[in-house]
Amino acid sequence: MDPIATVKDGFNQVAKRQKHYHSISQAVTDRAFEGFVESLVQIITKNDPKTVLAELKLKLDSLLPINHLQESQKETNTSLTKFEKVLGKSDVFPASISIDLDHQLVDKMLVEYLYRQGLFEVGEILIKEAEVEVDDQLSEAIARSLEIHRVAEPLKEKDTEPAMRWISENREKLKEEASKLEMELVSLKYWEMLRQRKRPEALRFARAHFPKFASLHSVKIRKLIVALLWVRDLENYPHAEELFPLGWEEASRELTKLYYNLHGQPSSSLLAVALSAGVESLPRLLKLIRVMGLKEEEWGEMKELPVDLELGDEFRFHSVFVCPVSREQSDVYNPPMMMPCRHVLCKETILRLCLCCSTRRFKCPYCPAYTTASACRQLYI
Repeated sequence: MDPIATVKDGFNQVAKRQKHYHSISQAVTDRAFEGFVESLVQIITKNDPKTVLAELKLKLDSLLPINHLQESQKETNTSLTKFEKVLGKSDVFPASISIDLDHQLVDKMLVEYLYRQGLFEVGEILIKEAEVEVDDQLSEAIARSLEIHRVAEPLKEKDTEPAMRWISENREKLKEEASKLEMELVSLKYWEMLRQRKRPEALRFARAHFPKFASLHSVKIRKLIVALLWVRDLENYPHAEELFPLGWEEASRELTKLYYNLHGQPSSSLLAVALSAGVESLPRLLKLIRVMGLKEEEWGEMKELPVDLELGDEFRFHSVFVCPVSREQSDVYNPPMMMPCRHVLCKETILRLCLCCSTRRFKCPYCPAYTTASACRQLYI
């Protein structure tokens, strides 16, 4: 069985047990609290604390035996023990190699992640204690996180003003996406008014905001207006789910994604992208090692994988250059190089053409021009 799937199944079982234990402990706590409140009221009204406390003790002993919690805790501990054994059997370490990490770079990724999550104080502490160098790139990432947090976070509290203001300020850059998200926020605000049975306020809000979206969202607006007739029974309004593909939380995430796309940045943090790519790659790497029968020393000495490891388009952040002569894909060690004639080849191809002599002239494979390796310039794509 796939070791990753085994670990995932074991984790899900532990999480299920923990959730069950939490629900039981919460129910026990709620019942005990209700008993205490009821007994306190009786003490105040009847002025007979001994009798009330005796009754409370009997109630707790009969209705809330402590073994309910003990049994649930025992089941949770059993699941944890089994999960530890699963982790021991599912060895993913054959796919790992010893590399020298740039600790400053890792710390910067952690800081960027913390700021994206809104954990600003924790991020500041990490910067101070780890002595993280706040360069221009990290400073810009922090500033962006602070700005989008001020804009998107209020949506979770159903406050659309900061988001609407930001969309209005960036309408020309956002183009059609601005209209879609703005209409979604207006609809959510309108629906919240109806849910609170504020029909007059909702009607005034609709008259003020719906007209400017009429050309693009006329069908949706008609259905929203009809909802005024269902104000006392909104839960059964037939178009409710259709009208609101995004809830408040999802609208906040969508706005965050739109914000980072506008700034040419991935919507997920660098740390999240790296972990996601690793999780997707790990099962394939384990299978590769098993099929090829590689030993730990052989695997650790590899500078690059013997086969291509295709990831999804969500992990593609820049263009890929393939040398037209050698058909090799460019990488860090074999980057694309532009010749003075503006034709582009990979570095290794140019070195072969000039016989590894930077001053030796060679002819461009695609035009009559001659050049030298030293005259070529690396392209960053």
